[in-house]
Amino acid sequence: MVSRIIPVDAFDLVVFGATGDLASRKIFPALYKRLLAGQVPADARVIGLARAAHTPEAFRHQLAASIRAHVGTAVDEACLARFVSQVDYLQLDVLGEAGWAELVARLGEHGARIRVFYLSVAPGLFSPICDRLWRHGITTVQSRIVAEKPFGHDFESARALNLHLAAHFAESQLYRIDHYLGKETVQNLMAIRFANALFEPLWNARFVDHVQITVAETIGVEGRGEYYDHAGALRDMVQNHLMQLLCLIAMEPPSRFAPDPVRDEKLKVIRAIEPFDAERVREDTVRGQYRAGADVPSYADDIGRTGSRTESFVAMKLRIANWRWSGTPFYLRTGKRLRARFSEIAVAFREVPHSVFAQTVSRLPANVLVIRLQPDEGITLRMTIKEPGPGGMRLMEVPLDMSFAEALVGKGLHMPDAYERLLMDIVRGDQTLFMRGDEVEAAWAWVDPIAAAWELDRRQPQPYDPGTSGPDDALMLMHRDNRRWRGIGE
Repeated sequence: MVSRIIPVDAFDLVVFGATGDLASRKIFPALYKRLLAGQVPADARVIGLARAAHTPEAFRHQLAASIRAHVGTAVDEACLARFVSQVDYLQLDVLGEAGWAELVARLGEHGARIRVFYLSVAPGLFSPICDRLWRHGITTVQSRIVAEKPFGHDFESARALNLHLAAHFAESQLYRIDHYLGKETVQNLMAIRFANALFEPLWNARFVDHVQITVAETIGVEGRGEYYDHAGALRDMVQNHLMQLLCLIAMEPPSRFAPDPVRDEKLKVIRAIEPFDAERVREDTVRGQYRAGADVPSYADDIGRTGSRTESFVAMKLRIANWRWSGTPFYLRTGKRLRARFSEIAVAFREVPHSVFAQTVSRLPANVLVIRLQPDEGITLRMTIKEPGPGGMRLMEVPLDMSFAEALVGKGLHMPDAYERLLMDIVRGDQTLFMRGDEVEAAWAWVDPIAAAWELDRRQPQPYDPGTSGPDDALMLMHRDNRRWRGIGE
């Protein structure tokens, strides 16, 4: 069985910030892989824009080296040469006028051609770039604007940015990208729920005891200290990545798998999350900050100053106030310098109402459905079976495990990474996996009271050692409910 590749129409992709880290590590390698797969047409054009004074030839040479370093597989040199030949480069000042006339000339008259403008730049440049795109008449009805997170810093800034972009572009042209939604396993959440009779009847508070969502990293803030100390884990991860995972787990079935029906249901989830007042923030949230370890610096060392109250770890307990989920808590946690690079969603079902094995087993373990997002994407259902052999009814817990890499790639199916899929969705005009403006605003409106309560609380985040599961209070958040976190990397 071989995956069916559907070529996309001819397009122009204009990448602002083409010499930056995101473009080098993700965007260009993803495009190369799609060309290798036969999905990118030969007449597609890519134009890289940045402040650096490169010639197109020098940029292509640099680009080829970057793809070899970041593509993650053996490089097809003939395909790589073909790809870089489709790439042009232009020096451009996004805050001035230098280079804009040249960009207009490079793009030429292609009114019916799809144009994608990828803003791989600091969020503060989104509005100035869009203003100049509009003023120079570069965009058409076939244009798409791609914005990376963070989309705003709070509700007011997100709304202001949405209004600014809406003055020039329709909502159908705006693609607010969250790469987590492009992961194969994340999309499989909807397939598992809505394409199988097995799970959907059980997907509610009657059968689900609780849900855990964990996104753990082993690295610190690295070279992002200035941005991260302004944002923190709440704004950097919870408001977007974890919120999107929560929505896909908790949403109602959409009327059909299409952009607006899916996003309508996600928006309902966000609006149904019970708001946090100051008391609930103290009771149901934990924030931490990593200290120095044996061979790693502390958060203060990484950002170059002491006294910061910015959190590098967040854990929280949420409640969703609707009929499906009333009484089922959702536990979220994310942090840096933790034990393993590890992302998963665990749906813990309730215990059986009556055990017929009470004479031999004091307590039966509950079933758990685990959706692994990284490092090895896959799905595991933990079930109880009889232990093999004579000697009575002894029970044991076993996983029904499907690793996507083993189950699919072995059958000739390629596992595209998130950016491969999302870039092609943008060209096709499919917004299903992209956040809508009202969805972003609703997420910020829910997060802002938590951030404000933390700001009023003058205490430092709880310190935790690198290579652990985070602060002790995060463990207590579960223990007081007679539950426990799944081990990071378990």
